[in-house]
Amino acid sequence: MSCILLGDYESVSRLNIPMFLERVSAGFPSPAEDYVEKTIDLNELCIKHPAATFFVRVQGESMTEAGIYPGDVLVVDRSLRAGHGDTIIASLETEMTVKQLHLTPPPVRLLPRNPAYQPITVEGDMVMEVFGVVTNVIRSMKRGG
Repeated sequence: MSCILLGDYESVSRLNIPMFLERVSAGFPSPAEDYVEKTIDLNELCIKHPAATFFVRVQGESMTEAGIYPGDVLVVDRSLRAGHGDTIIASLETEMTVKQLHLTPPPVRLLPRNPAYQPITVEGDMVMEVFGVVTNVIRSMKRGG
């Protein structure tokens, strides 16, 4: 699975969108309330460190069991220290990839979340650089793409 860099987060204008008080049932339907609790800005919701945030678009299917699919946009925070089990964006031998980071037991491994793909063991003179920790996934649910 590889990634395409979409760009850095820079100071963009706020966009306040209505947020309804009632939660939406994913089971049995419940009566809807017709009033807005407040507004939210998706930048506030998805971006904690604006100067250290970038976006990438996913290519490939190696992370589908983690809920990451081809075409998804990942919000990545460079300021977070990557830890064991985090989903990260890494450069491995000059190719960017999204994988789950496994630090223990050694050696370091980059794990796909799809059984059709093999783990990558970082060993010897392999060059790996962590670019950031994935904090959010943005997916279009629109039919037909």
